[in-house]
Parts: sequence; structure tokens; C-alpha cells
Amino acid sequence: MPETFGDRLAARIEATSPLCVGLDPSATLLAAWGLDDEPAGLEAMGEAVIAAVASHAAALKPQVAFFERHGAAGLAALERLLAAASAAGLLVVADAKRGDIDSTMAAYGDAWLRDSSPLRADALTVTAYLGLGAMAAVFEQARAGGRGIFCVVASSNPEGRRLQEATTSAGTSVEAALLAELAAGNAAERAQGARLGSLGAVVGATRSAEGLDLASLGGPYLVPGVGAQGAGPEDVGRLFAGVAASSVLVNASRSILAAGPSEPALGEAAAALGEQLATALR
Repeated sequence: MPETFGDRLAARIEATSPLCVGLDPSATLLAAWGLDDEPAGLEAMGEAVIAAVASHAAALKPQVAFFERHGAAGLAALERLLAAASAAGLLVVADAKRGDIDSTMAAYGDAWLRDSSPLRADALTVTAYLGLGAMAAVFEQARAGGRGIFCVVASSNPEGRRLQEATTSAGTSVEAALLAELAAGNAAERAQGARLGSLGAVVGATRSAEGLDLASLGGPYLVPGVGAQGAGPEDVGRLFAGVAASSVLVNASRSILAAGPSEPALGEAAAALGEQLATALR
């Protein structure tokens, strides 16, 4: 069995910090950096971020939508940045939030998780409105290649609460049911000696842990909501108290990117937040 993504991530967190830097090259941020809203501008921002944060963060999370809006040229810029981030030692989480029927999910897996794909990443974000069962093929593809999946379970945006907290026919919430299914999917890898499995959950730092057995996942967490959305390191520490060590990857985007375009300032912002997160999660 190849090393699981969860174990790869834990090792990277222990070598650096729990910080994941979100690469969200919006028109507003590009303008603040003095860059044009075009593929070259997106790539310039990405290159600066990678150079500045590689020694302070565990991972980079490019938001795919900001590249897709520029068509083929935007995706070509993303391909080069994915390769540059990997070469710098960062794990890469492609924030594409794909979710579809089984045959389509297999194709998404080919796009984002296949070794020979120019868009290959270490992990892919997915949404499960069509059911986790429809994702069996992409889950297996991730496991086979030592890559991972982050499924949205309890998002940081308030609009998601009504759906995620809805009660299923079994009497549990949708988010609790998803978390339990992901935990069951990690059980086989853990039974074979993995510390953390390949299947992770997205749980926002602005959420409450009420009704969620976060310690049961046996895999990694991707945690949005820190910084511009209002949560801080202390909130993360409280929410994830009791989960497996080095299993929590905390995303920050605007709060880090606002320090640019100065690479030293970006590095200082990443180092400071990474240290705060590490302290809060001890």
C-alpha cells in the first residue's frame, strides 16, 4: 500500500505548520498587487506566493475557478503553478469542488489525481450532493496514487447550514452522516497501519462541533474560515480539540495574500499565522 495522503500531510505539517495558503487571484486582489487580471497576472501572483510561503506552510490551495474564468490560458497558468508548488515541496490541494455521477467523477479523478495529468494535485475538494457512493472510483484512484480527497461536510458559509444540518431518514444530520461515511472509508487503510487515511473532510472554523464526532474521522481536515471570514487560531484549537495530531490543515487566503506583493511580507504573514495555528492545535 502506498503511503496515504493523510500520512503525507501529517509529515508535512510536522515539518512546517498546519497552514494551507489559499491562492485566490481575484480581480480585486490582482489590482491591489498592481497586476492585470489576465493569465500572466495570475501566474505572477502564484509564483510570488509559492516562493514566499514554501518554507512556512504545509500546502497551497489554488481556487480553480479563478483560473478557469480565463479559459485555456488560465488553466495553462494553473498547470505551471501546480508544478512549481510541488517542486517547492508544498502539497497541493486543487479546490475544484467537483461532484457528479460515478462515470463523471472518474473523469474528474483522471484530470486532477492521475500521475500523468498536467493538472495533477495531491488532493481534490469534492461535494457530495449526489452521494459519496458515486465517488467510489475517484476515492480508489486517490488511494492508489497516495493522493487525497477533501469532501465538504460542514462549510464555513452560513448558506450551507440548512442543507448540511438537515436530518436524514436515519435521524442524523447530513453532515454527521457524511463524516461517518468518510471515517468508514478510512478504516481499511488504518487497519493496514496508516496513521491517517486518504479521505478528508472540509469543516469550517466558524462552525460548531455539536453533533459531529470530529475525532472519529481517521483522516485529515481542511479548515476554511480563518482570517477574512472571522475565525482565528483559537477557534480552530477549540473546534478540533481531541482529533488526531497533525491532521488539521487550516486554510487562509485573503489574510495572507493581502500582505503581497512583497515576498518578505507574504513570508512573514505565513510564518506568523503558521506558528499561531501550531500553538493552538497542540
